[in-house]
Amino acid sequence: MTKAFACLLTTIFLLGLMAPIPTSAADAQKAGTAVRRDQGDRIIFGSIGEASNLIPYLSTDSASHEVADLLFIAPLRYNKDLEIEPWACQSYEMDADGKRIRFQLRPGIRWEDGQELTAYDMEFTFRLVTDPATASPYADDFLRVDQFTVLDRYSFEVRYKEFFARALDSWMNPILPKHLLEGQDIRHTPFARKPVGAGPYRLKAWKSGSSLTLEASESYFLGRPHIDEVVFRIIPDQATMFMETRASRLDVTNLTPLQYLRETTGPWWEAEFAKYRYLASMYVFLGFNLKHPFFADVRVRQAISCAISREEIVQGCLLGQGVPAFGPYKPGTWPYHPHLKAEKRDPERAKALLAEAGFKDSDGDGILDRDGHPFRFTILTNQGNEQRILVALLIQEQLAKIGINVRIRTVEWAAFIREFVNKGHFDSVILGWTLSQDPDIFQIWHSSQAHEGGLNFIGYRSEACDKLLEAARSTPNRSRRQALYYQLQEVLARDVPYCFLFVPYSLPLVQRRFQGIEPALAGIMYNFEDWWVPKAQQRYHFIP
Repeated sequence: MTKAFACLLTTIFLLGLMAPIPTSAADAQKAGTAVRRDQGDRIIFGSIGEASNLIPYLSTDSASHEVADLLFIAPLRYNKDLEIEPWACQSYEMDADGKRIRFQLRPGIRWEDGQELTAYDMEFTFRLVTDPATASPYADDFLRVDQFTVLDRYSFEVRYKEFFARALDSWMNPILPKHLLEGQDIRHTPFARKPVGAGPYRLKAWKSGSSLTLEASESYFLGRPHIDEVVFRIIPDQATMFMETRASRLDVTNLTPLQYLRETTGPWWEAEFAKYRYLASMYVFLGFNLKHPFFADVRVRQAISCAISREEIVQGCLLGQGVPAFGPYKPGTWPYHPHLKAEKRDPERAKALLAEAGFKDSDGDGILDRDGHPFRFTILTNQGNEQRILVALLIQEQLAKIGINVRIRTVEWAAFIREFVNKGHFDSVILGWTLSQDPDIFQIWHSSQAHEGGLNFIGYRSEACDKLLEAARSTPNRSRRQALYYQLQEVLARDVPYCFLFVPYSLPLVQRRFQGIEPALAGIMYNFEDWWVPKAQQRYHFIP
């Protein structure tokens, strides 16, 4: 769901990356000379869902954040090696105890309307996000700040009462324009569809249900991007998206495992597109609505978990392009538990747990029941995501073998998030969480976040989990913090608020005319503003 705000992790390991370098660039690298980067052309991305809101502090879907990431800037960001570096800031310093950070913004950064970006914009953003009326699901990081002080036009200082492990990560969140948003009702402002940022691109057009078009910003403080236009075409079906890619109407798309392994091979594909493969910074899960009378019983959740075969899902639905999951961290990263394993399928144990919870097939119809209520529930997921639908179908089949009747429903992405997930109107959902670099997962799992619009939308409340989350984010010692996250994973494995399913491989496909792609620990999109297309290969031309 969210790209830069929600959740976890520290180190991304790119596995099996194929990164062809165009001959001209490779020759230039060998010769030690700079590559001349032409300006122009358009790049077209396929997006399975439409952005819901381009104010990043209000939206929880990845489609919105993918667009907003190109419109807004933040004080800090990660570089290609996942090291923190200044962005809107020209420098920052943190006290030895981690309780005070001072930021010096770059002078001369301009919003798209020409106004200068200053420390007062950052102060406004801080006040806005922490205002209860805003009801931002990302407020918690800023609420940890004890004191925010503007020192002068370009510098500000923040103080914390105690060490906060995510302190620097908090300042990778976007800055909003005070002069345009002050005094507005942030939840009903036209700015959500007509934003004004200070990033590398600006919004040019938004055709509801069809596309969003961005154009390169001439005033971007790090220099105008090389690609003139970025288009996000909304295609709520992966099969259609693949056909559009094959017809050369999309330049970048994410492949399904079948498409990656079997449908994008041969001379034409190799000449036209570059494929990449690396373990994604996300996981997919089956989440339970814990207000549901069946799922409120931990034995029921445990039974469903051990009735599901993660290996069958990875092999059957992902064709091996993923790894089974047992918790909310990525394999190979420092918070990942060294001894827990993804649960093996055990239908007999599942049946015993359900019997213990009071379920039996009292009428002989093959479906378990309790107190006259048959064990039926619906798995909800988003339309167009073939992989998640296949996973739901396999889970449906596996649970039928232990007497549980599962129905599957798919909903258009924006409505899925707005009307069902955010409001808790579901029995269970199949979704995925994108992982950030710090392993703090307070916003997803802490009891305080279990409210409408919060990221703990399943309603999980655990005193043990809360204490571990609070302790881990306040602990400067990494080894101690690691031990706390190990304990947290043990609590989640016991309580089963989610059935953690798998961590997939990311399988992006990019048209070969785009150069400057340099795969690194941060993936391939971290330097998007440096991508370019040689003049002779450009397909779209714009009149100034």
